[in-house]
Amino acid sequence: MSKKRVLSGMQSSGKLHLGNLLGALENWVRMQEDFDCYYFVADWHALSSNYEDASELKDNLVDLGVNWLAAGLRPEKSVMFIQSLVPQHAVLYLLLGMITPLPWLERVPSYKEKLENVANRDLYTHGFLGYPVLQAADIILYKADFVPVGVDQLPHLELTRELVRHFHKIYKKTVFTEPEAKMAEVKKLPGLDGRKMSKSYGNAIFLSDSAEERDRKVAMIVTDPARVRKTDKGNPDVCHAFSFHKVFTPAGRAAEIASECRSATIGCVACKKELAKNVAAYMAPFDAERAKWVGKPGQVIEMLREGSAKARKVAAETLALAEAAIGIDIPPA
Repeated sequence: MSKKRVLSGMQSSGKLHLGNLLGALENWVRMQEDFDCYYFVADWHALSSNYEDASELKDNLVDLGVNWLAAGLRPEKSVMFIQSLVPQHAVLYLLLGMITPLPWLERVPSYKEKLENVANRDLYTHGFLGYPVLQAADIILYKADFVPVGVDQLPHLELTRELVRHFHKIYKKTVFTEPEAKMAEVKKLPGLDGRKMSKSYGNAIFLSDSAEERDRKVAMIVTDPARVRKTDKGNPDVCHAFSFHKVFTPAGRAAEIASECRSATIGCVACKKELAKNVAAYMAPFDAERAKWVGKPGQVIEMLREGSAKARKVAAETLALAEAAIGIDIPPA
């Protein structure tokens, strides 16, 4: 039997951070063993909130590919490609936009959240509001069976499913696969300030950070705000550094740290120094693999170009079916 297909993408709006590795990338690597995987650089998506200054998008694109390879993705196992090299994404985005009710987009939780949290950019644009429609086009072009998502992304996927049903109802033909969420048990990390780790919030530990920079950022993680002195008893349940310990520190030792925090037998400085060592140990294999690829940008781009050629063939077939269903399939002269 043929493998079920999985599709997912990452924006090239900034460098990947530790949360991306733990929350998505490690899961992608595992899935490529059991699924037909399509992973793409979402460079058009990056323009939805970075349209004023796209100067770093090319460099970020290469950095994305480097990190994918460093984490363990391989072109012989997964199709890795660049969104903008597959023009069918833009065409289907346009066609879906013709039938998408405006209230469906305005109710997406992440739309409202980002408008509230990102104050240094004007996001009241058609591109930002229509982000979920482009995302839907990305997914259904490849007739993906599954999309790996976190809980916060479920509303986006449900909108994709609604658009598929909407399209089929309007045009009376079944063209697309209605994708399902592929939920995975992932390691979640907050940002340095306790909010979601995000490039936009300036609270991230990047995969490209040096060991020294990573240590410096670990030392900045916000701890229990009620613990002012080392002799004050702490509460690990509200300590963001302890959230990191639960991921990077062996379970037995993490439990000891929680106890020592509550009894004030370990201070926040010592706690975070131990955490920094554990993060370094966890990241050592990744760092070594990343060092192999960071100096080979040409090879990384070529790998993504080859993947894009494979993706275009699949996307073109699906788009032709969609245009035929709508009735705008104009035969060549």
